[in-house]
Amino acid sequence: MLVLDVCSSSGLEDWSPDLQKAKVYEKILLDLILGELPPGARLDEQSLAARYDAGLAGVRDALGRLALEGLVIRRARSGTTVAPLDLVDLRQGYEARALIEPHCAGLAARHASKADIAAIRAVFDDAEAAAKARDLPALVAMDQRFHAAVARASGNLALARILIPLQHKAARFWVFSFGGATEAELMADIEQHREVADVIASGDVEASKAAMMRVLSVTPEAVQRPPVEA
Repeated sequence: MLVLDVCSSSGLEDWSPDLQKAKVYEKILLDLILGELPPGARLDEQSLAARYDAGLAGVRDALGRLALEGLVIRRARSGTTVAPLDLVDLRQGYEARALIEPHCAGLAARHASKADIAAIRAVFDDAEAAAKARDLPALVAMDQRFHAAVARASGNLALARILIPLQHKAARFWVFSFGGATEAELMADIEQHREVADVIASGDVEASKAAMMRVLSVTPEAVQRPPVEA
């Protein structure tokens, strides 16, 4: 079973990954990212409980958290639906990640423990097989674990709480854009992530920021706002 392992990296102590509600949350989250639960789809709690072999309380808790992340929309009397793929939302989230995530990589280079480094590096251990098989669910899970591990290694839980939901939203578009990617393109993306792990392990703060910016396809100019005209 694929595990995203993001609950333990979010700074939400009451969402231990061992709890049933956390497991249900991650299963629904993965299906949202992969489009198995498509944009606009109505989410019936009873059906979800049967689909994931879970209790209604766990499903409700999971949907509540996903609503806070903006991945589902809950309305009184009309129920819960999957949030649309909003390009404005994506652009704003991307701008926020471009500002926050390279900074988190730099903090990780400064503060990461040996265990943190090992966790970041281990994420893509099976990546070659996944890329060869074009196993997008496995690659998505790896990508989410990687970015969550870097956020956790930064030592700044306030930033991690902001960043991880943004990563979840971005992953929905990643799946769409990489749907036709070749094995070589997938491996190139994986190697960029591994480079981030290597430079974080070296302790080089500025190189870690630059490597993460390459993963995000961000130029230094992109994270600098133009001056406001008087």
